[in-house]
This record gives sequence, structure tokens and C-alpha cells, in this order.
Amino acid sequence: MTLVGWLQISLLLLAVLMTIKPLGLYMARVFSGERTLLSPVLFRVEHGLYRVGGINPEKEQSWLGYTLAMLAFSLAGFLALYAMLRLQAYLPLNPQGFPAVPADLAFNTAVSFVTNTNWQNYAGETTMSHFSQMAGLTVQNFVSAATGMALAVAVIRALARSRVATLGNFWVDMTRATLYVLLPLAMVVALAFVAMGLPQTLDASVTATTLEGAPQVISLGPVASQEAIKQLGTNGGGFFNVNAAHPFENPTAWSNALNIFAMLSIPAALVYTFGQMVGNRRQGWALISAMAVLLIAGVAATYWAEAEGNAVLTAIGVDPALGNMEGKEVRFGQAMTALYAAVTTGLSNGGVNAMHGSFTGLGGLVPMFLIQLGEVLPGGVGSGLYGMLVFALLSVFVAGLMVGRTPEFLGKKIEAREMTFAILAVLILPLVILGFTAVSAMLPFAVASVGTAGPHGLSEILYAYTSAAGNNGSAFGGLTGNTAWYNTTLGIAMLLGRFAYVVPVMAIAGSLAIKVKSPASEGTFPTDGPLFVGLLIGIILILGGLQFLPALVLGPIVEHFAMLAGQTF
Repeated sequence: MTLVGWLQISLLLLAVLMTIKPLGLYMARVFSGERTLLSPVLFRVEHGLYRVGGINPEKEQSWLGYTLAMLAFSLAGFLALYAMLRLQAYLPLNPQGFPAVPADLAFNTAVSFVTNTNWQNYAGETTMSHFSQMAGLTVQNFVSAATGMALAVAVIRALARSRVATLGNFWVDMTRATLYVLLPLAMVVALAFVAMGLPQTLDASVTATTLEGAPQVISLGPVASQEAIKQLGTNGGGFFNVNAAHPFENPTAWSNALNIFAMLSIPAALVYTFGQMVGNRRQGWALISAMAVLLIAGVAATYWAEAEGNAVLTAIGVDPALGNMEGKEVRFGQAMTALYAAVTTGLSNGGVNAMHGSFTGLGGLVPMFLIQLGEVLPGGVGSGLYGMLVFALLSVFVAGLMVGRTPEFLGKKIEAREMTFAILAVLILPLVILGFTAVSAMLPFAVASVGTAGPHGLSEILYAYTSAAGNNGSAFGGLTGNTAWYNTTLGIAMLLGRFAYVVPVMAIAGSLAIKVKSPASEGTFPTDGPLFVGLLIGIILILGGLQFLPALVLGPIVEHFAMLAGQTF
């Protein structure tokens, strides 16, 4: 680790910190239906969409109506994207003449993009036409992110309101998230990416002549536009197979910094939006503080592990002075690679600028563990916030048990109904991740897809289901995922990780919305101070991460000690 490396990390995180308040306030105005700078331009467009869709923007929905609307919209998006991929050979903008995507891969991909996971069992430049990339994948990048934001706003309203049976209108919230937040920011970021060297063209490829005189076909396409919303919407799906390690997706240190900044900006600002809308900005900063502590710890652990190097490589004569650079891009270096790895897994982004499977044992453990904590650091756009609020409810419940009082959060009493749904939500990840990993580790045809024997091979399987169920989308590398088994089971894991989690969360929101909001008293446990932040961090680590410890011991931790002993498997 170096001072320069830490300075790079610090400056970038400081830039994100400076955007939290202005962007958070702007989004609070958007979702409260107040006038913004973009209202003169977008107001007519917004209400024109309502007229076309037959939506009454003044009519609010109960938690069940809101949830059913979200599920219906997601189902329609899945069916449309699946059909598009299966009919790709007959659709326009297919200059490479790519055939239809196979059924199991189309299922996996459609589920992946609709759930904001963007797990990719294919190489984009050799599988997807420009039409599929733009009209299919990029559109879902927008609307899946907007769906997450809408759900978070509904939960915020449940905490802000008193004796109200409605949470807003899903169609209105999703439309506003797309029009007023995601589209304008994506346009700015896309133009910046084009200026930095990312392609934005409908050409299929160019042919270059190598130094040896041989021709080389280089794939092109509308990269910058997809890259922008990929990061802003915490989607992570890359235009190219190697994602942000590809020079056309991430050509320079400046584009790398913009990638990380774009990933963090909206999820972090949404937490401030929460504080603003519930009338307690200190509460928003408390949640941001807990997220920041865990995320920075993850960055530090990854940076340290990779800077220490790999004893196995040192033993065969590789200079250890630069640490473990295998699988990394020299144009980014270890510091910004470590920051990217921690951010993309602390979020539910899934983009990568290095191969996580090439990290050291502990370096590879940290990104996996950050996903297993529940994708709340600060998590995906919207999904991270409502996931963190579930942990906040669990924290005040534990605090209430300690002092013998009925727990409260922002004036709402937390009772058995809310705790039942909260426990259902937090059990989804371990059940799906550990269940599918255990089955896959026992089936010969599933094990045959593993690229490396021993504990690293177990990590490949564990990381895949962790990434899918956590709606992250990043890959550990080494695992051949494009098989009927993994395409199907990873798709199921994504569906459960998104929808089996959010339905109990929305049930909690419906229960809280109708409760009376009581003023704080002398006996109320304050949830906007350092004591609560510490308790919240503890609950996240215990409930979010401790249940995965046995599996982690058998995978990356064993690999770490083997590396120290100079052993390979």
C-alpha cells in the first residue's frame, strides 16, 4: 500500500461525499412531486406517458397494489426481453448476423437484466446484436434501476406517513425515476465517456493491422450509452466480455474514476433523500456512516491483501515488490482496482475492472463477503436503501430487547408482524446461496464447470450464487456458467434474491404506513447517533455475514493459508 494509492481512494470518495446532499435533495423534490429544474422540459413528457398508459397520477396504491404493479411490470419486461433474444436473428441492427440466443441462456439473461443483476454467461461482443444491446439490455438497465428506486421511495413514505394505507403510485415513481434522474445523468456521463474514448457507433467492427502484419477484427458498438446507465443504475452488465477491464469500456484512469463515481453517486444520495423525506437528515447521515465504515474497511482489506502479494508467485520468481498484479490492468493499479472491487460488490453493480478470481485468498474473500452482507454498502439503486432499512428495524428491535422497551424507529413501533417479515427477508440470501452451492458442489456435471480444483473451485461456485442471489452480477472467473444447470439455477437465484426479498419488505412498509407516528420521548432509543451506527454495523455483520463463515472457511480462507505455505491445488 502507498500514500499515493490512499490519496487516490480518498479524493474519489470525497467527490462522492460532496454530491450526496445536492443530488439527495434533488431526488427528494422529484419523488415528492415538487418542481425541479427539469420540470419545464419534462413535465409534458411525464404526463403524456401517463395518458398513453391510462395512469391516474393522483391515485395512490396500497402496499399490495404497489407490489403487484411492480411484479406485473417486471414480468412484462422479462417476457419482452426473452422474446427479443430468442428472435434476435430476425430483428434489425444485427450487422454481425448473430443467431438467436439459446433458450436457457436467454432465460438467464432476461432474468438477470430485469432483476438489476446483469450476470452474463455470454460474451457480449460475440453474442448480442446492437438491437439486443440497446432495445433490450440498455432499456432494462434503466427501468430495473428505476423500479428499485420506486420501491425504496415507497418504503420511505411508509416511515414518513402516519395512519395512511397507501404508499404512492408505482407507475408515477418509476416514471419519475427514469425521466428526472436516470436519463439526464446518463446523457451527461455517456458524453463524458465518449470524450474519454469509449466508442458510440452502430458499426459492427473495424479491422486493424497488427505489428506482425496480421489483420485483427476489433468489435465496436454503442458502448458509451450502455456503460453510463450500467454504472449509474448499479447494473454492471458490460458491452464486452471482460467488462470494465476492456479498453473500450474503461480506457484510462480518468474513465475508471468516473466509473466508480457514477456507481456510488445515486445509491449514496438516495440515503440522504430518505433523511430529507422522513424529516430527519441526521438519520440519513447515520445510515451513510454505517455504510461508509464497512465499505472503507472492505477497500482497506482488499488493498492490503493485494499489495502484500502472492507467496506462490514469489516462490517461482515473480518480483513481489508490486504485490499481486496478476489479473489486473496496469493502467489502474492496485489502489483503484481494490476500490473498484469493493464498490462494485458493496453495491449491487457487478462490473469489474479486474478478475476477482485472480485475487489472493483474502482479496477474493472481501468482495464475496460484501455481497453476502446483503448488498447494502450502499447497495443497488433503491434496493440497498430498503435493505439497510430492514437491518435498521432489526437493530432497534435488538435495542428494545436490551432495555425492555417496545422498539421504535422514526416514531413507528416495531412489533411482531414487522419482525416476522424482516426475518423472512434476511433469510433469503443464505437459503438460496448456501442451498444452491451445496447442491452444485455435489453434482458431477455441475462440478465439471469448475475451472480450478480445491478450495478455489468451491469459491467459484459460492461466488456465482452469491452474486446471483445478491443481484450483483460480478463473476469470480473460472466457472463455466453457460450450461443448462447454471443458466437455470442462477436465474432462479436472481428471481428469489430480488422478488422473494422485496415482497416481505413491502409488507413491512404497508404495516408501518398505517401506524401512528409517535413523538420521541426520554425513553426512546436514538437512531441517529454513533451508538445506533455501531449497533447497526454489528447487526449487519452478525445477521448478514456470520451465517456464511463456514462456507468461507472452506473456500477463500483455506486458500489464503495454503498461499502463505506456498501451496497450490
